[in-house]
Parts: sequence; C-alpha cells; structure tokens
Amino acid sequence: MRKFLFIVVLLPVAGGLGWWYFHQRQLPDYGPAYREYAYVTNGKSNTVTVIDLRTFEPAKTIKVGNEPTGLAASSTKNEIYVVNSGSDNITVIDAEHNVVVATIGVHGKPYFIDVSSDGKRAYVANSGSANVSVIDLEKRVAIANIRVGAAPGVAKVSPDGATVVVSNRGDNTVSLMDSAQLRVRSTIPVCQQPEDIAILPDNSKAFVACTGSAQVASIDLKNDKLLALLDVGKTPADLVLKPDGGELLVCNFDSDNISIIETTTNEVGGSYLIGTHPARGVVTADNSRLYISNFGSNMIAVYDIDIGKVIASLPVGSHPDGLALSQSQNYLLVLNSESADVTVIQKRKPTRLEPSEYSLLTMIPAGVQPNNIVVKSFVLAKPSQK
Repeated sequence: MRKFLFIVVLLPVAGGLGWWYFHQRQLPDYGPAYREYAYVTNGKSNTVTVIDLRTFEPAKTIKVGNEPTGLAASSTKNEIYVVNSGSDNITVIDAEHNVVVATIGVHGKPYFIDVSSDGKRAYVANSGSANVSVIDLEKRVAIANIRVGAAPGVAKVSPDGATVVVSNRGDNTVSLMDSAQLRVRSTIPVCQQPEDIAILPDNSKAFVACTGSAQVASIDLKNDKLLALLDVGKTPADLVLKPDGGELLVCNFDSDNISIIETTTNEVGGSYLIGTHPARGVVTADNSRLYISNFGSNMIAVYDIDIGKVIASLPVGSHPDGLALSQSQNYLLVLNSESADVTVIQKRKPTRLEPSEYSLLTMIPAGVQPNNIVVKSFVLAKPSQK
C-alpha cells in the first residue's frame, strides 16, 4: 500500500507575491518497522523538534536542557545526543520512543559534540572551561575532562577513533588528543580564531577553518605538524568534505563564495560565487552535488561539483542555516533560523509536465531559533512499536 500526502506549496511569481495550490504527492511505503526522523535543536525554546520523515509531519517536541546547540546521532545505537550550552549538560534521546533517557553533566558552556564511529564515546568541547569532556556512552557518564586551549569551539574524532582534534578559538591553536591515553599529545599554533574541523577518511589530515584570518590550516595527524595555511575567502564558516575525501568545500560567509581545496596537494583549486552569506553545506553521498544555505538571501544554492557551477537557486524560509539529507538523498531539509521552520525540498526525475529537478515539498514548524539538525534512520526490532 502506498500513502498519499496532500500539501500546500507556495510558488514565487513576479513582484514577490505568490499563490497557493494543492498538490498530491505519492510517498513510498517504507514498511512497518522502518523509522526515519529529523531532530532539530531549538536554541531559545529549550526543545528538540522531531519530524517524521516517512510522512513529513511533526512527530514530537522534546524538552531538553537550556540553550541546546550541538547535536549528534549514534551510528550504532538508536540514540540522539543534544548539547545544552546554557545548562552544561548532554541530553540523551531514545530515538525508538523519542523520549529522554539520560542527562550527563559536562563543564562550562559546551557547544559541540562528536561521536566515535564505534558509538562508544562522545567528545564535547567546553568553551567556557577550556577543556573537552570525554563521555562513555555505554555507562552514560563523563570519564575525563581534558585540558586544552582557550575557548575550544569544536572537538572532532578521527574515523579510526585514535585522535581528537580540538580548535581553540581563544589562543589560535589546535589541540591533538590521544583518545586511548586521554591526554593532549600536541598543541599546534595555527591561524586566527580556528573553529570548524574536517578530518580525511584515511585519518591522515585535519583541516581547520580560521574565521579571523580567512584561512584554512592543513594539519598532518601522523606527525602532528602544520603542513600549510591556505588562503580562502572572508570568514570561512563551514567545511564540507566530499565523502571520498578528495576535495574540501569551504563556505566563506563574508565573501559570498566557496573555495575548493584539493586535499591531497593542499592547494586551493578555485573560488566560486555562491550566494549571499553562505553559512553551511552538505554533499550528496555520490559526491556529485553540494547544497549551500545562503543565510543572507533566503536561498539554497545547488552546486554541481562535476561541472563546477551553480545549477539552481531554491527559495526557502528566513535565514537558512543547518542542512541535512534524508537517507534516500531525495529530500533536502533546510533549517530556517529566523522563520523557525524546516523547508523540505524534493529531488526528483524531471518530466515533461514537471521539468524542474527540485520542488518544494512542504514547510514544517520548529521551535524558536532552531540551530542544528540531524537525521536518524533505523529498523525496529519489534515492528509493532509506534
């Protein structure tokens, strides 16, 4: 049996007005045991909005801690982890029932969380206490608080789980933590105000965006040394690594462009205008398309990586920020931070009647000042559960 969803779509026309029409869309039948949810942290509502991606409807609003910011999904368990910057703790959500099952205390002003690929540990950068909390996710307890540099913004663990890379915004350094020994093994001076981090799939290098100096630092993780400082655009806000690791795409917020870094040679291959204040990006699993949220123009840019140009600009809500793709890669979820909603864009095969490759499917309400989004899909062990 197939399900039908009736939605209302707003189409832009000349003069900035629009008209509404009802459109019937056919949604696939995923089976009784399949679940797929998007989780949205609402920074000023102290909640997480849960969206059912089988029906594209709100499923639940979950109360968490104060000022939720960071968000991660376990790859091995049906759990979601929420960083509450205002209450200095982590909320654990059971994704099968969408309920809070634990709260884990950390240190001052946590901002970001990353989970190891084996699902056993999480790492939380505490910007207010200059350390990283290491969390045992089986026992749901912090097992260590490792001193790093000043005002750490992001802590990311390498795919092999051996190294945690920490960007210290307050002293322009990067800390490299040994996860087995729970200690900092190196501190490397880099560029001004390092923040976002990308680590290659082969664990060989880390790239760190420095928002204060319009640069990206390339760091050798085998020998713990700085390899290069690469000049990009103004305020590099987000690093998007292609799944194959060959290219790194940099969103330059104040240059209205993206820079493309060849990760093997540490060279900037080119820069391309993308839209007003590009904030975040996501690359499809087949390495072919880059989606960029243009915070200043309320548009999504679709960049074809193979041909090297923007092929579509899609209107969304106000101040688009976080992005996520559905498991099928056919739906792009856009978090609109000012209008407090999520735009769902469908990618489809063009037809004679509908020649566009992309269409607005629906818009779903979220809480106040949504700031992060993650997708979790799984199959229930007991299909009778709702």
